[in-house]
Amino acid sequence: MKKPSMFRRRQRGVQRAGRALPITLYRAFYLSCLLLGILLTAADGVKAAAGAQAERGQVLVLTFSGAVTPVLRQYLSDAIEEAQADGAEAVILRLDTPGGSVDVTKKIVQEMLASPVPVVVYVSPSAAQAGSAGTFITLAGHVAAMAPGSSIGAASPVGGQGEEIGETMQEKVVNILSADIENLAARRGDEAVEWAVAAVEEAAAATATRALELGVIDFIALDVTDLLVQMDGFVITVQGEERTLRTADARIVPRALSPLQEFLNFISNPTVATILLTLGSIGLIAEIYNPGTFIPGMIGLISLLLGLYSLGQLEANFAGLALIGLALILLVAEAFTPAFGALALGGAVAFIFGSALLFDAPGLAVPWATIISLGVGMGAFAFFIGGKVVQAQRRGTATGSEGLIGSLATVRTPFAEDGKGKVLIAGEIWNAQLRDASSSGADAPHAGDQVRVEEREGYTLYVSPQERGDGEN
Repeated sequence: MKKPSMFRRRQRGVQRAGRALPITLYRAFYLSCLLLGILLTAADGVKAAAGAQAERGQVLVLTFSGAVTPVLRQYLSDAIEEAQADGAEAVILRLDTPGGSVDVTKKIVQEMLASPVPVVVYVSPSAAQAGSAGTFITLAGHVAAMAPGSSIGAASPVGGQGEEIGETMQEKVVNILSADIENLAARRGDEAVEWAVAAVEEAAAATATRALELGVIDFIALDVTDLLVQMDGFVITVQGEERTLRTADARIVPRALSPLQEFLNFISNPTVATILLTLGSIGLIAEIYNPGTFIPGMIGLISLLLGLYSLGQLEANFAGLALIGLALILLVAEAFTPAFGALALGGAVAFIFGSALLFDAPGLAVPWATIISLGVGMGAFAFFIGGKVVQAQRRGTATGSEGLIGSLATVRTPFAEDGKGKVLIAGEIWNAQLRDASSSGADAPHAGDQVRVEEREGYTLYVSPQERGDGEN
């Protein structure tokens, strides 16, 4: 049988390809449509997830344990500003405090009442307390909650160290605090108001269960998640407008104290603050009784300023400026006093503390690298200058007639029998007198020899022969 020609075979291949081409195109079209559908479905899923995430919202959760001090005020203020910027549903403050400064408490309450973001005060964990000033802060929250086993109350005023205050002052303070707490509890009903006033006037306290029965708090929650579920749909009033909370699926965003705030919270403990004030007073007294040592006075001033800030007697701005001013004084004093670096070190420490306090404000991040670099650099520079000054003070006089003592002079006119002659020193001719009479005559130094100046009297220098091999000091 005759084989088909090359042309025939190619023609048949083209025909088969032509018949297969439509099938291949259909398959490619089908697969493309399927892939496009999958992509569109995935995009809708991502969009839906993003929408659900956006609707979910978030709540900022703060945790504070310790006395009510300016640290708590700054901590809460920062969180409110951040929550407002992020559109958060609420700020939850997990609180455990025995009380604290009345002045600081009033400022915290004012900021909470003026907050555009709901503030939830949650006395937690179990066995926590909202004592004294903590009672005011809890009642000021748009929502108040407690963990099982926690307590609230005992808001009677006492002194800074927990001592009783004078009868007249006690009556004045109790009356004003009673009015304040009555205003805070008014929206919670008559029983809550009656108990709140008793907490100030009679140091009344309540468990979580009793506080819920009286209407002092809104919820008892096991944890933050349980609290969010219970608050969902709860109606509150924020800046005079009603708002319904949507927190069931809210995302929890914890916000811890910064390292600086942790340190300031530590020194704000009443015991530590008292130690700082005592140390400051002792340091200043020691400097007064023994002036010139510098170190007790320096430590005393730094401790005193930190103690006054920790007790809320000095605002952060004033305390920071005072510490920076003290730092500059110490750094300058280092150059004029033989402190051997002590004042430079104290100045660097005061500068770092002062700068950190100035930057501890809402919306500002503490530039630790810059602050520490500047503090160390300024301290090192002051130490260097001070060292040069001390070195110059220890060096002998190099100018004037006193600078001639101990220097070498060149004999210009040989010394006579009476030991008198003339010498050249510092480009000037001086009358000279040999100190040792036995060196006169034949043993006297000759012209061009070196003699050492021992003393000056008027225009005469008392000299002694320079022994061979001696060098200039």
